[in-house]
Amino acid sequence: MLSIGQISERTGVARSALHYYEELGLVGSLRTAGNQRRYPRHMIRRITLISVGRNLGIPLADIARALEPVPLDHRPSEADWQRASQEWISILEARRKTIEQLEQRLTGCIGCGCLSLEACHLLNPRDQLAQEGFGARRLEG
Repeated sequence: MLSIGQISERTGVARSALHYYEELGLVGSLRTAGNQRRYPRHMIRRITLISVGRNLGIPLADIARALEPVPLDHRPSEADWQRASQEWISILEARRKTIEQLEQRLTGCIGCGCLSLEACHLLNPRDQLAQEGFGARRLEG
C-alpha cells in the first residue's frame, strides 16, 4: 500500500487531482485508522492511464467509461485491461473521425475565404438568431 504522497511522486499526479479522481470514482483507496489514504500498487497503472488520457484531451467522463471494466477493489487481470483497451480504441476512433470532419470543414472554410458569420457553419454553428436579421436581438424586449 502506498501513501498519497508516494502515489503522487510515482505517477506525477498532484494530490489534489488524486482526491478529485477518487471523488469521481476513477481511483480508489483504503483508509487507515487515522483516516489517511492508502493506495494499492495496482492504482499506479490506472492513474497513469488517466494522465495519458488527460494529456490527449480525453474528457474524464470518457476515461471513466473506458476504465469501467477495470476493478478498483483488486488487481485487474489481463482480460480486464483488454476490455478497457477495446473501449479506449472506440473512444479514440470517434475522436479521430471528429477531427477528420473538422479538418474537412476547416479546409473548405479556408478555401472559401468568406468568413461570413451569416453563412459559415464553422464559425457560427447552429446560428438561430441569423434568421431574425442584424443587430442585438437578445437585448430587445
